[in-house]
Amino acid sequence: MTTDTHGLPPELLLRLRAVRLLCCDVDGVLTDGRIFVADDGRESKAFHVGDGIGIGMLQRAGIAVAWISGSSAPAIRHRAERLAVAHVLTGSDDKLPGWQRLLRQLDLGPQACAHIGDDLPDLPLLRACGVAFTVPHAPPRVHAASDYVTRAAGGRGAVREVCELILMARGELDAAIDHYDPSH
Repeated sequence: MTTDTHGLPPELLLRLRAVRLLCCDVDGVLTDGRIFVADDGRESKAFHVGDGIGIGMLQRAGIAVAWISGSSAPAIRHRAERLAVAHVLTGSDDKLPGWQRLLRQLDLGPQACAHIGDDLPDLPLLRACGVAFTVPHAPPRVHAASDYVTRAAGGRGAVREVCELILMARGELDAAIDHYDPSH
């Protein structure tokens, strides 16, 4: 059984145990922040497969996942569908109203939500949610508003790291890993 708490303070571990919804920004968090634009104007993004595995682990543990992005690129919905992410809010830099509607829809309080964001449009959510995460390349103001800065970069496993921290705090990480390695 995993007992490593990654040096997290007990108060943060308690807040992580209360998480029932993980909200993720997309550009700079689920991707490395680069946007590829073809000559015909179509936009594409590169997602990290390990983040998808982490999202699946959370969902199997009964934790909802939402993506909230200022972008409305079709690639976001395509990847979300592939991962069975049911809550996808796109196309607005003011993310707070959509997040508040989602919490009401899911009958959750802000303390039951964690958010991972990487830039200034994420600040309202980072300040309102129960646990705030960011990535190393985020600006100083975003770092200051966050409870935890991931070791992994955005688009390079940061979301997987957050998923595993939530599951570890809940005592469910080993069971989530055993899904992939039942002979363990």
